[in-house]
Amino acid sequence: MNELQHYIWQTKYRAGGEDGIEDTWRRVARCVAAVERDAPGWEARFGDELGNWRFLPGGRIIAGAGTARQVTLFNCFAAGRLDDSLDGILDALKEAALTMQQGGGIGCDFSTLRPAGSPALRSGVIASGPVSFMKVWDAMCATLLSTSSRRGAMMATLRCDHPDVGAFVDAKRAGGVLRNFNLSVLVTDTFMRAVEDDAEWTLAFPPGSANAARKLPARELWQGIASAAHESAEPGVLFIDRINRDNNLWYCETISTTNPCGEIPLPPHGACDLGSLNLARFVRQPFTPAARIDEEAVASSVATAVRFLDDVIDASRFPLPAQADRARRTRRIGLGITGLADALIMCGLRYDSDAARATAASLLRKIRDLAYSVSVELARDKGAFPDFDRDRYLAGPFVQRLPDTLRDSIARNGIRNSHLLAIAPTGTISLLAGNVSSGIEPVFALEADREVIGPSGVSQTLTVRDYAYAAWLDGNVGRPPQEFVTAEAMGAAAHLQMQAALQPFVDNAISKTVNLPGAASVADVRQLYERAWELGLKGCTVYRSGSLEGQVLKSRDEARCCPVDRG
Repeated sequence: MNELQHYIWQTKYRAGGEDGIEDTWRRVARCVAAVERDAPGWEARFGDELGNWRFLPGGRIIAGAGTARQVTLFNCFAAGRLDDSLDGILDALKEAALTMQQGGGIGCDFSTLRPAGSPALRSGVIASGPVSFMKVWDAMCATLLSTSSRRGAMMATLRCDHPDVGAFVDAKRAGGVLRNFNLSVLVTDTFMRAVEDDAEWTLAFPPGSANAARKLPARELWQGIASAAHESAEPGVLFIDRINRDNNLWYCETISTTNPCGEIPLPPHGACDLGSLNLARFVRQPFTPAARIDEEAVASSVATAVRFLDDVIDASRFPLPAQADRARRTRRIGLGITGLADALIMCGLRYDSDAARATAASLLRKIRDLAYSVSVELARDKGAFPDFDRDRYLAGPFVQRLPDTLRDSIARNGIRNSHLLAIAPTGTISLLAGNVSSGIEPVFALEADREVIGPSGVSQTLTVRDYAYAAWLDGNVGRPPQEFVTAEAMGAAAHLQMQAALQPFVDNAISKTVNLPGAASVADVRQLYERAWELGLKGCTVYRSGSLEGQVLKSRDEARCCPVDRG
């Protein structure tokens, strides 16, 4: 491993007594395979996928599986429904603290809390509003962070018709506040139509009630959301009606938040374990006219990865009994991809080309069908997930888009996992794999300097070279070919077009940040969010270069803001 890979492994994933990454992979494979009837056989198969870097489990799995630490193997959780009472708020805060203590990120919808200035019915005091309580969550997260090397991660959501939505939208403009939160507005279809029609918009609590707090032009609120995102990269938008409409469990769940990065919409106490296929490892004869992605090898890895992630549900601890119950009743998993941009480059395709989008979409369709097929076979062997209702499951919009042969198989045999696909940002595990491009993001920079902070608190800068670029340099000199296009060198529309090309084949969601140049306007952000809705996406986040401080990754002419990595 190079210096950065070794640093990532040693500070984030190495367990005591491990001399190299091979020991880590053996530990993980042994732990997850232990729930299988043929544990030695599956340990060998899981270990082969991990050792060859074809499948990358989520970070919590790599760090926690097979250790004696009291941690969960799940990256992602959603809080329970937040009750609008002091007891309910404090209970939810405790649940969030226990979840984060064991290493899980959490999403929380604050829309159920009454707006600032309204009277509390039982005590008679004046409510301070959702944003004030978000600061309590943020302080809790910061306190836990002070005793841990792992950065805390939370998502806060608020409905677009909540009377405090303006304060929520502006909450991070000042800088230095709510640093442990990502923020997203829950945007409804009704609101988007009001924006299109330049109509009046009603803010009310509870949402949809006759208790109108005030009215304003829908476009005024929409402009405020775009302006805040332009200035501070937040809030993002979640198209919540589409999320619920396309949910495979539409018949027994209502979703109002996501995990911290947005790729897993989750119901109250929902949880999901993640893993990614490293597409850069499936390219054969790279940088030649015969370059291709080995789809036969991909199919083999999908079969192993789906079984691995399903086993994680049974191998994992859970911070809360309600989380364990929800995870086991739905058996939600999130198999995704990483290294997409590098794989396209190695096949001679520009990320922002029609050919690249067509190639990526074709591959994702096959991965979707393979994953669902494997889950059906697992249901024949181990049983369908407990909340499976055949007729209503088959009536879901996403399931209706599956091939007829797959739908027939589900009707006959059930399916092991309610959801199977999610594309996560995979930032750290992609670094561990040799700095492959993250998730479905374009290559950020061919070479960059990355600031990291070790356990001792000392900051250091390590040089990062993109995986595909390093491979190309191994046999070439001079200027790289035009396929090596970076995130900010392409138009913002190309980012959305790639996400839109893949979203039809992903039953959870896709984490994607649209990079904008520093000169981009508020109107550019607003139009991007509108285009995301028009394209059928479930959400959108933007980052305008230079809009925030504290960037961890710096190339010679680019800068992207992310929290500084902590070992």
